[in-house]
Amino acid sequence: MSTYPAYTIESAPAQSRPVLQQLQQAFGLIPNIAAKMAGSPVLINGFIGLFERVHASSLTEPQIQTLLLTNAVTNASEWPVAFHTALALQAGVRRADVDAIRHGVLPDDAELAALSASARTLIEKRGRLDESDQRRFLEAGFNAEQILEVIAVVAASTITNFTSSVTRPALEAQFEEFAWHASAP
Repeated sequence: MSTYPAYTIESAPAQSRPVLQQLQQAFGLIPNIAAKMAGSPVLINGFIGLFERVHASSLTEPQIQTLLLTNAVTNASEWPVAFHTALALQAGVRRADVDAIRHGVLPDDAELAALSASARTLIEKRGRLDESDQRRFLEAGFNAEQILEVIAVVAASTITNFTSSVTRPALEAQFEEFAWHASAP
């Protein structure tokens, strides 16, 4: 048996089942990362609470997916890169911008570039944005509160990125065309 089994609604701990049901309804499937997270009701319930708040923020879905994809690439998390590539494209992020992020460069879209740069900087500098980083974000048309929302997205994404790195979920068939592999250090 794997150290981190992929749980179903029926096999998951009782406190994890409502989240798995919610994800099944939202995506039409239980993402394999969530099936692995379900082994810890603390983890999956904490994740879903933050995930829901992120998606109720002032950021649009294309902006959120840009952040989530940037975070996954920056953290070299393969399953989340494939998943958020699919969701970013579905949300209307241009293929060229998605490809740029997947290659570790900023998208051409100035607004998405500001978001991507801020997320990458937060991760690389371990949560420290200096005044010039914040100024660039604000000059792109965002406000100070949205910097805090970006932090929430990075936090939610960190949960999936780290869970993926530890549990190594299989990539679902519908995301295989978006498979991505981290460069060796």
